Amino acid sequence: MRLTEAGNRLHETLSQPMAEVRSAFENVAGDARPSGLLRIAVTSIAEQFLSGPLIASFAETHPGITIDVTVTDDVFDIVAAGFDAGVRLGEVIEQDMVAVPLTKEEREVVVATPRYFELHGTPRHPRELVRHRCVGWRPSPSAAPYRWEFEEDGIPFDVAVEPQITTNDLHLMIRTALAGGGITFALEETFRPYIVRGELITALDDYLPPFPGFFLYFPNRRNMAPKLRALIDHVRAYRPTPS
Repeated sequence: MRLTEAGNRLHETLSQPMAEVRSAFENVAGDARPSGLLRIAVTSIAEQFLSGPLIASFAETHPGITIDVTVTDDVFDIVAAGFDAGVRLGEVIEQDMVAVPLTKEEREVVVATPRYFELHGTPRHPRELVRHRCVGWRPSPSAAPYRWEFEEDGIPFDVAVEPQITTNDLHLMIRTALAGGGITFALEETFRPYIVRGELITALDDYLPPFPGFFLYFPNRRNMAPKLRALIDHVRAYRPTPS
């Protein structure tokens, strides 16, 4: 009796770590359409790039795949936790992972309402922020507030802003800024609709250069589950070209 090609792939994998065995069983289906549960861990800041059109179009293209997205800013081993992939900034992804660009270059911005800047003045240098009312963000209740990082003459630095209001919820941060609660700081994409409508305006743009964006990352396995391969191919086809 001869094994099929899919059976041979399964046999070769049984001597590998158990983390890879699940992928081998999923591959036994051969050329069948991708199916099964696909678990993705994504940070709260990166969520905006995965949700919406990208995940919706992926679901429409692959009706056999059930997608479970967990939004969390906890740092953990996605493989040990049973996730197939994650989305994070490239600089914090473990070196033994494979990373595929999800976005083009991103940049952070300092924003407030036109009225706030009219009443309190517009900072001309990041260090002037310590004299302003600021709205900060922290990834979790036990974490330190997100650092406001800048660059001057090619040298990075951060400012020890002490926010009067701090939250771990991006939507609360945005609503507070829109209500004139102070200056806040996050990805430009987070504020884009409000900037376009003139509800928020930026400051200190010259001190905020672009940086590599977010990546889809996953373990480096010889036998990749078709559902994960489908997601990778979809991300590669979908991601925006550099501007």
